[in-house]
Amino acid sequence: MSANPYANLLKNIEVNGEQFRFYDLTQLNDPRYDELPFSIRVLLESAVRSCDGFHISKADIEKILDWKVQQFNKVEVPFRPSRVLLQDLTGVAAVVDFAAMRDAFKRLGGDPNIINPLCPADLVIDHSVQVDFSRVAGSLKKNEDLEFERNRERFEFLKWGANSLQNTTIVPPGSGICHQVNLEYLARMVFNEDGLLYPDSLVGLDSHTTMINGLGIVGWGVGGIEAEAVMLGQPICMVLPEVIGYKLTGKMPSFATSTDVVLTITKHLRQIGVVGKFVEFFGPGVAELSIADRATIANMCPEYGATIAFFPPDDTAINYLEQTGRDSYVTKYTEAYLKEVTLFRKDYQNSKEDPHYTQVVELDLSTITPSLSGPKRPQDRVPVSEMKTDFKQCLANKVGFKGFGISTENLEKSVPFIFEGKEYVLKHGSVVISAITSCTNTSNPSVMLGAGILAKKAVEKGLSVPPYLKTSMSPGSGVVTYYLQESGVTPYLQQLGFDVVGYGCMTCIGNSGPLPLEVVDAIEKGDLVAVGVLSGNRNFEGRVHPNTRANYLASPLLVVAYALAGTVSIDFEVEPIGTDMNGQNVFLRDIWPSRDEILEVQQRCVIPAMFKEVYSRIKTGNERWNGLKANTDLLYNFDPNSTYIKNPPYFDGMTVELPPIAPITNARVLLYLGDSVTTDHISPAGSIARTSPAAKYLTERGIAPAQFNSYGSRRGNDAIMTRGTFANIRLVNKFMSKPGSMTVHIPSGQELSIYDAAQLYKQENTPLIILTGKDYGCGSSRDWAAKGPYLLGVRAIIAESYERIHRSNLIGMGIMPLQFVEGQSADSLGLTGRETFTIDIPTNIVPSQRTLVHADGKNFEAIIRFDTEVELEYFKNGGILQYMLRQLLKKNQK
Repeated sequence: MSANPYANLLKNIEVNGEQFRFYDLTQLNDPRYDELPFSIRVLLESAVRSCDGFHISKADIEKILDWKVQQFNKVEVPFRPSRVLLQDLTGVAAVVDFAAMRDAFKRLGGDPNIINPLCPADLVIDHSVQVDFSRVAGSLKKNEDLEFERNRERFEFLKWGANSLQNTTIVPPGSGICHQVNLEYLARMVFNEDGLLYPDSLVGLDSHTTMINGLGIVGWGVGGIEAEAVMLGQPICMVLPEVIGYKLTGKMPSFATSTDVVLTITKHLRQIGVVGKFVEFFGPGVAELSIADRATIANMCPEYGATIAFFPPDDTAINYLEQTGRDSYVTKYTEAYLKEVTLFRKDYQNSKEDPHYTQVVELDLSTITPSLSGPKRPQDRVPVSEMKTDFKQCLANKVGFKGFGISTENLEKSVPFIFEGKEYVLKHGSVVISAITSCTNTSNPSVMLGAGILAKKAVEKGLSVPPYLKTSMSPGSGVVTYYLQESGVTPYLQQLGFDVVGYGCMTCIGNSGPLPLEVVDAIEKGDLVAVGVLSGNRNFEGRVHPNTRANYLASPLLVVAYALAGTVSIDFEVEPIGTDMNGQNVFLRDIWPSRDEILEVQQRCVIPAMFKEVYSRIKTGNERWNGLKANTDLLYNFDPNSTYIKNPPYFDGMTVELPPIAPITNARVLLYLGDSVTTDHISPAGSIARTSPAAKYLTERGIAPAQFNSYGSRRGNDAIMTRGTFANIRLVNKFMSKPGSMTVHIPSGQELSIYDAAQLYKQENTPLIILTGKDYGCGSSRDWAAKGPYLLGVRAIIAESYERIHRSNLIGMGIMPLQFVEGQSADSLGLTGRETFTIDIPTNIVPSQRTLVHADGKNFEAIIRFDTEVELEYFKNGGILQYMLRQLLKKNQK
């Protein structure tokens, strides 16, 4: 590694009498820079600033500069984000790995004080709270008490991380949703590192990390291994993306909300096809959108499949920093720097500022109409005016994304039931969950206040919500509570059942809690298609609640409206939402607030002091958090009896010296798989089945089935996660006659669970491989999709092709990805998977080298898919964590 060859681009800038330095990309004097989309300029700046000749080379900078041509060539470029955002379910495994690294570093003779994230890491505990209580006094306290009771062990461990790990901020439970806390508090927009200015950018362990794109910050969700690599100062590799320019024109109608805009955009971009691409917004319509509106649109990015949904920094972004209580000292150098390097959009009316885009699509905001999405996917937008008709069609349609297969004779089925001494009736379309929840909308004062004003008007008309309907509100931060109270709408929301039940990611991720037993019985008795309406971003079947077969995404205003109606089978244009105190019909239009009406309240009630007040308490925590007795030692004291937190065996037997490269000899095939095996097939997820190896492990340790919890909650225990690897009931293994988590132990012919078979092979000292087809590891990036196979004893995978990030993750765990040469497959080579495999690995291995695989006489060539020298170094070290330990040991010994 050498000195940065772009040091000559360092330039000084003076702001308020203080000198700062920055890499001035305009001094590249390359006309291609001026044509780059703003998001690509951020990638370029990171590469220029981090260029070291090894991880990032001058050739990489040339690829990014030549984006206009290279975007179509699927070239890979490195990106070193400025920070990492974690949430508690996914982030706990990263903290476990750092604790384990410290233990290993000390054993190898190093100072464990050195083991810390090398770039800032922010972890927000927001995914553990559930709606166990709602519409009763003290719901918030009761839910938070249960949250701590269920998750105490994890929370104590995370508090150790907060106390012990440097360069790490851990935001306590009860503070809000990570993406809203990120937007309102954690976001830097521009970093100031000892006077060196550069753009804020990040990767996050949650797919909706893209919400920060609304503030002009490049960031997206990744898997745990990529996140840990960034935390350890390493760049991640990415395909240089196409950038779709999304032009916004016109103004939103007075009755439309930002939720309506995002549902329209989601459907539009899904139809266009933007998977793996950047989307960048421009045009005069952008100036009409607040940062909260933009963040709502960017939050839904995973639902339309893009990598990011970027709004370049502009005056609105700078104003937002001020409105949310950021220091004026920071906002001044932020604005000055961004303008100096042309990362700032000055005028949306001036088309001369428009960069070059791969493709341009357009939306006229004046065409937006009130909408929902559902009943099973975020991209299936339904105009409110068509909702009744669309839902009835869905009932009758054959089972699918827009169908439930209800027979004609059962379409009008109704089930009476008694609740709190009064009779009610449930039908298809009855709303049983109505939740103002999730990061998508709770960061947006316009829709939150809109819901409050609508609630006020409804109560004043004498309207009410059926008492059996589970209503809840889980704001993304405490700031929401402040401005709802300040505006005077809180008592009206509470009267309709929308009291605050927690500050976190709740109903949207399935933490919706139980429904009343009377309601569940009625739904099951009539086999009814009951409905959840939520202001979230995901409504996949089975996600929100097992008893709501239909789930619709909607603005907080429509969440309240459908709760009042009690059904989605209503045409608001011609049917009243209820009757007033005089028995007169009340229509939704009678209580719907205008955009101007909401804006007036917002300007009056959302003030910087609220943000300063709420976030001043972030680091001091709360009574429950402060009462946790957390280990304060430098090394974490792993409890051998814990079923939540365990010291993983990644570093067992690790030496300071590099182990010699050796062939994989006499390996057996653990699994023989086909095409499109996803990370969901591989990675443990969901509830722990009572007959699974993980259940057996827990039972042996005295854990009752009711306390099994989920794989997600136990991500910090490798013994449970390894047992859940490949445990998907839909996994198709060619050794078996039906899908599931079983395989064959080849030497004995026994049919065993995949985990038990792997353990038997381990006892026999037999290395394992996996045979598979095309696109192995497609789907969301999941760290345990690589960690699990490694801990099962898998040394190599031979596939026809790989999903890019998963291939990188396998290397990060020391697993060799091999690829059949073009035109060959396990089938074409006549492999049965029952052969004994030996894989030659040259000692002088180079990237993309071919090697010979011996399989009981069926010898064939395969490509070793180490595509860069960096990946090769990771593999030689046994994985990225081992590589970093050895690098840090070298530095420590100098």
